[in-house]
Amino acid sequence: MSKERISKDQLHAYVDGQLSAADSMRVAAHLVADTDDQATVDAWRGQKALLHAAYARQLDAPIPHAIAARLKAQHHTPFRRAAIAAAWIALGIGIGIISDRQLAPPPSDTTLALSSLPQRAAVAHAVFTPEVRHPVEVGADQEAHLTAWLSKRLGHALRVPQLAAEGFHLVGGRLIAAENGPGALLMYEDGGGRRLTLYVCADKQDSGATAFRFAHQDGVSTFYWIDGRQAYALSGKLPRDALLPIASTVYRQLNGDG
Repeated sequence: MSKERISKDQLHAYVDGQLSAADSMRVAAHLVADTDDQATVDAWRGQKALLHAAYARQLDAPIPHAIAARLKAQHHTPFRRAAIAAAWIALGIGIGIISDRQLAPPPSDTTLALSSLPQRAAVAHAVFTPEVRHPVEVGADQEAHLTAWLSKRLGHALRVPQLAAEGFHLVGGRLIAAENGPGALLMYEDGGGRRLTLYVCADKQDSGATAFRFAHQDGVSTFYWIDGRQAYALSGKLPRDALLPIASTVYRQLNGDG
């Protein structure tokens, strides 16, 4: 997608996780080529985290009884009721600014799942890809058995993406321990010996679809997302712009589009 087709509203929606996974991938591809927009997105994410940490608790707190009673009084005009409510919010924000013990409310299950997903995927990649003799439990020569076995353990039908067009062939897969139960790790390798891993696990709840996101840790690049009740993370020691088209192919195949 060209720069002209990415608006500021779309960038805001990307930061807020309001885009579909497919649209998020298109924005992510745009950000690879546009360092200015990438810097803007990073700044917005930082501002969002700071605002949430500073003020969320005050805005979610109940209005004190004395103020609530006055708000219900019939002799108050709409303007005065709004003024009292605004004053209460301002008071809460002021308390948040001066308090050095301010904490944000606990994040949602989806937030927790997304925040830990790239790290878990990167760790699994780092642990198993160096293995020479036993990188997987079931090899690609038993792909049908591998798919049926992992599908049964995960509790949903697992699709194994085919990445030959991207230069990678399936090595095999293994069962791993994920945050919420069994998980699967599929491994791929190219002619030069570079390996990719696709980490698959169950989300705690049906979260719909989340934004297509990128993380980099200890030399491992990861694109990750949640689709319904499944969480996915593709990891490899590749530059972001080299991993993105492969991740896009994986996403399309998992959704039956390729």
